[in-house]
Amino acid sequence: MTSVNLFSYGTLQLEPVQMATFGRRLEGQADAMTGWFMDQLEITDPEVLKTSGERFHPVAKETGKAQDEIAGKVFRITPEELAHADAYEVSDYKRVEVTLKSGERAWVYVKA
Repeated sequence: MTSVNLFSYGTLQLEPVQMATFGRRLEGQADAMTGWFMDQLEITDPEVLKTSGERFHPVAKETGKAQDEIAGKVFRITPEELAHADAYEVSDYKRVEVTLKSGERAWVYVKA
């Protein structure tokens, strides 16, 4: 089975969001993104609000400073599941590939 890495620092770590988005609970490994800081984004999409239960979601903004770091988890998912994650995320986010602190490459949703 082909798999890709998805790094989450926010609502994709929540079991209800995982069940609604992927149809299963994901097992992840702790990791971090360096050179990024965490901000908050107000969500107005009714489906995302219903799924996450949260009006404000974290959003990563790049700083390029080594001391800035966002902790989260890296999940191994299928390309099809990645498409489901794309559908869950609102247009305020974009998916980019980053190198995590561990050296692993992963997709992550950051400020668009």
